[in-house]
Amino acid sequence: MNISTLIIDDEPLARKLIANLLESISEIEVVGHCKTGKQAISMINEMSPDLIFLDIKLKDMTGFDVLENITFKTPLIIFVSAFDSFAIKAFDFFAFDYLLKPYKEERFYKSVYKAIDSLKKDEAAVLEKKINALLNHVKSPKTHSSHKRKIPVSLGNKTLFVCPENIQYIIASNYYVDIYTDTTKYVLRESMYNLLNKLDDNEFIRIHRSTIINIECVKELINFNRGEINVRMKDLKQLRVSRSYKKEFLIKMGL
Repeated sequence: MNISTLIIDDEPLARKLIANLLESISEIEVVGHCKTGKQAISMINEMSPDLIFLDIKLKDMTGFDVLENITFKTPLIIFVSAFDSFAIKAFDFFAFDYLLKPYKEERFYKSVYKAIDSLKKDEAAVLEKKINALLNHVKSPKTHSSHKRKIPVSLGNKTLFVCPENIQYIIASNYYVDIYTDTTKYVLRESMYNLLNKLDDNEFIRIHRSTIINIECVKELINFNRGEINVRMKDLKQLRVSRSYKKEFLIKMGL
């Protein structure tokens, strides 16, 4: 059987890697590549592929948004993620297969042959129920919206509310933390642990015992001898990535 396959990822190298790995599997026929969610929705509805490789975080929308806009049969899905802890917990709970970047060839082929086996068994009805349950879970305000709340900061006789998306990085200072935005530094009496729990772990990550960064504000990485890494933020501030946080940080950055 020929299995029509669509590759959806906003990174050209990621799409090429998947396509190259699929060349050795005779049952797979790659029918297209998509770099945006809008393009993916159009091609899925037009071509109705049997299998898709779906990146979770595209530039214009999430992979879940793509699935919500499919009007024809739901294809079998292998999710691809560069470390999205919320999504991964959902995949595990609903027994969905996913590839965590960077993945090994052995892990990739295990997912593909599992998908081929499911297609041969014609498990479309079971898949449809699982997809609906997953989307309901992901879109539930009880499961994810709590991360979007603003951070209250006392300033004299006022309380300001700082939007998380405006935060570049946070640095611990004794019993306080310094919160740096694009324009202002705020001082807050709060532990790093409690503050990190209030932030979206898709956007923020701890890179040092005393440092939390917004990954969207990372300008570049600087490599030193002995494997040490600094991040340079949008405001050109350099922050060190400690060894204990290095592995998770690199996974989060897709490296």
